[in-house]
Amino acid sequence: MNTKLEIAFFILSAFIALFFILGIIWAIITEKRLKRFFLGKKAKDLEETIVILEAEISKLNKAKEEIEKNITSINSKLKKSIRGLETIRFNPFPDQGSNQSFAIGMLNEEGDGLVISSLYSRERMSIFAKPIKKGNSEYELTTEEKEALKKAEVK
Repeated sequence: MNTKLEIAFFILSAFIALFFILGIIWAIITEKRLKRFFLGKKAKDLEETIVILEAEISKLNKAKEEIEKNITSINSKLKKSIRGLETIRFNPFPDQGSNQSFAIGMLNEEGDGLVISSLYSRERMSIFAKPIKKGNSEYELTTEEKEALKKAEVK
């Protein structure tokens, strides 16, 4: 019985020694990692670094807000800019000339813009401009002008 008690005591001592050795190894490894992390730094330097990082994050957040405002402004301006453009050439007078006449449709995303058309004949050339609101004009549009506007729609 005494032998069993000695064996149990030996095993218990071995486990305690093993845990003690592992604890020392863990402490040494942790100490090395901390030394490497804080290499050449003091607590004051570390605090200063954290304050600088906080200020930089604040600057980045302000810059992000400014960029978001700019993007919103740019998107609203882009919707109003001419993005659809189409040219149709045609011959309004089949007995003379070729496709020298044209209709140019220019529209933004909201369907606003203008159509410019030119009628060419040997004697003269006429140019017309008609405003467009929401895809329609208060002036009568020719078939070619309607086609130019239809092809110029921004999708």
